[in-house]
Amino acid sequence: MSFSPTDEQAAALEAFTKSDHLVIQAGAGTGKTTTLAFLAEQMASRRGRYLAFNRAIALDAADRFPASVQCKTAHSLAYAALGHRYRDRLNSPRRPGWRVGQDLGLNTPAHVQGRDLMPATLSNTVLRTVTRYCQSADTELAQHHVPRLRGIDGDDAHAELADLLLPYAAKAWDDLQSPNAGTVRFEHDHYLKMWALTGPVLLGDFLLLDEAQDTNPVLEQVVLAQRDRTQIVMVGDSAQAIYGWRGAHDVMTGFTGHHLTLTCSFRFGPKLAAEANRWLTLSGSPIQLTGTPDIPTTVGSHKSRPDAVLCRTNVGAVTEILTLLDAGTTTALAGGGGALRALAQAARDLIQGRRTHHPELVLFTTWTELRDYAELDPAGADLQPFANLVDEHGPDAILQAVDRLVPEDRAQVTVSTAHKAKGREWAHVRIAPDFTPPADTDEVDAAGKPVPGPVNESEARLAYVAVTRARHHLDPAGLDWIHQHPDNPAVSGL
Repeated sequence: MSFSPTDEQAAALEAFTKSDHLVIQAGAGTGKTTTLAFLAEQMASRRGRYLAFNRAIALDAADRFPASVQCKTAHSLAYAALGHRYRDRLNSPRRPGWRVGQDLGLNTPAHVQGRDLMPATLSNTVLRTVTRYCQSADTELAQHHVPRLRGIDGDDAHAELADLLLPYAAKAWDDLQSPNAGTVRFEHDHYLKMWALTGPVLLGDFLLLDEAQDTNPVLEQVVLAQRDRTQIVMVGDSAQAIYGWRGAHDVMTGFTGHHLTLTCSFRFGPKLAAEANRWLTLSGSPIQLTGTPDIPTTVGSHKSRPDAVLCRTNVGAVTEILTLLDAGTTTALAGGGGALRALAQAARDLIQGRRTHHPELVLFTTWTELRDYAELDPAGADLQPFANLVDEHGPDAILQAVDRLVPEDRAQVTVSTAHKAKGREWAHVRIAPDFTPPADTDEVDAAGKPVPGPVNESEARLAYVAVTRARHHLDPAGLDWIHQHPDNPAVSGL
């Protein structure tokens, strides 16, 4: 390697040479892939595997690691082992969920807790049940794999729904076992689960697991099963564990091994590191960052146009997109506009008196019903900003805005949610205003003002991801409320 290792990288190499299991907490921009490649290069006589989060990362790593290390995703290993047998089914045409449901026997509506569930809703829920099972470490389909539907998400209602749908989910899983033909569209997560159920052995002297803080249980099961036969090195950033809502698990925290850190960020300078450390403290992170002294990253309000605007929610992203387009700014949305388009189309269907099959809105029969749920039911509070946005602009305006989006390489500004921004970086980043502070409690301070509620750790992690995407300038406008919040270390004196 053509660089001088830092003290932390040298410590990692020393521990790696002892063949101990390692856990490396690597903060944003601290060069975790470079460090892992350095370890492998210094021990090139040992053969190992590097498991990447996605194909792009695996391909990039393959150019940086020595030939003694195989750089793959878990899906590519599973495909080579048995997924290739299902090649024809993977390439088969897409089929509507309702048609798949018909073939499985879901042909009539069902009644659950006074709600009418149409066959298309039942079919889509069965397919989501199979997906959740495939992402789990479980060997059998069970009630907790059945997703909870808005409006019937109480325990009794969910149990009734699970009893109804689990037999169909089992039928769908049986259908997927045939390599040649079947009713259910075959997806990549299906062969990954089949591979995991075989108890695969990953041969090699060591196994490097990247992005370990966002590991699906199915992959966690495969990796942990190797610990008695190979050295495991987990690397990631627990403060960037932001996918728990979809089943991901921070496998680093409970793993027994030698714990190390990478805390010097090569992405930004000391001022942004200080901003990041505020959120690291609030997230309960075991590390604090230092910035590279000769990178003059600035933090504060800025009148110039940012390269990226990072939002907390899809609704916030729509608001930013509409504002930018109205100003004549060519705009891109990270990950594309498919999710926003689907939500706007679902809203239009409800407004025009049609049922929708969107999984978030499927149980509402009219737009008025959704509005009442969002305004009056605590469980629907997260839908209220979306409902307000649709009421203000109309679904057609949102759809037209999505149609005007351009690819990122042609955009003046990229709008992204913080979730989609993970792993990305831009020169100039602005934080959108939908990173709202916690609601006030019933308590008042000495001045008689309401005391804000505590900052949730998951929200602090998301804020940390957002602020650490900038290289040269961060405009943290949407998070400026933290300067007056009592949880802020600078306010509380911690």
